[in-house]
Amino acid sequence: MKYFRLFLLAATLLLGACNAQHRVLYLQDIESGSEIALPDNYQLRIKPLDQLTIVVNSKDPLLARPFNSSTSYNSISASGNISSANENSLQIITVDTEGNIKLPIIGTVNCAGLTRMELATLIEEKIKASNYIPDPLVNVRFASTSISIIGEVNKPGRYDIKRDEINILEALALAGDLTIFGSREDVAVIREINGKNVVTKLDLRSSEIFHSPCYHLEQNDIIVVSPNKYKAATSEINQNRSFWISLASTGISLATLLLTILTKR
Repeated sequence: MKYFRLFLLAATLLLGACNAQHRVLYLQDIESGSEIALPDNYQLRIKPLDQLTIVVNSKDPLLARPFNSSTSYNSISASGNISSANENSLQIITVDTEGNIKLPIIGTVNCAGLTRMELATLIEEKIKASNYIPDPLVNVRFASTSISIIGEVNKPGRYDIKRDEINILEALALAGDLTIFGSREDVAVIREINGKNVVTKLDLRSSEIFHSPCYHLEQNDIIVVSPNKYKAATSEINQNRSFWISLASTGISLATLLLTILTKR
């Protein structure tokens, strides 16, 4: 009988450990050596209100200067200070709500939905077609790209992204991973699409995340990690405990006050 009880205890502990592992493991349905196809050459697409830096170069710097020195734009110097545009600074150009930018000499360019390389090629073609520069070389970069991560992660906050591609797992790594109370099966990505916030739910335990449109993140995405039911239960227990402790403390205080009054009589 003694050994049977020990066996039951060991089995219970083992089942509990398996369940706990099932709750926190990522990509549980993937075997070692599995291959999963991802979109080829994924890059960020330009959206309204994005901020870009655009630099036009040429073998003859004098020909390129008018494209890079318009006082109608603010610029950021190498030291990070905002100043008037000059040869040693990068213009910060904001895409308007219609997806357009206005450039010196060549005028309005629609860039919504383009990658930065596609926009660079488009600007080069416009410069060549107008016979301004025979050999333009355009460099386009995102001036500011960030994502926000909140909820049950170790380091919630807003993170600046320095490259054109970041996926959901890399983003969560920036935030120090989920806490033990983070729900791996209920991670939401909030993305603005056509003026509306669209919420996509992800289950990090499943390989299906690789096929989600939100596996690769975009500028200004918000990641929300929900607490699991154990965190909710713990919070409720703590609240109830606080309530009863407060109630008991109030009762003791009233009893003490009443006893003091009766004693003085």
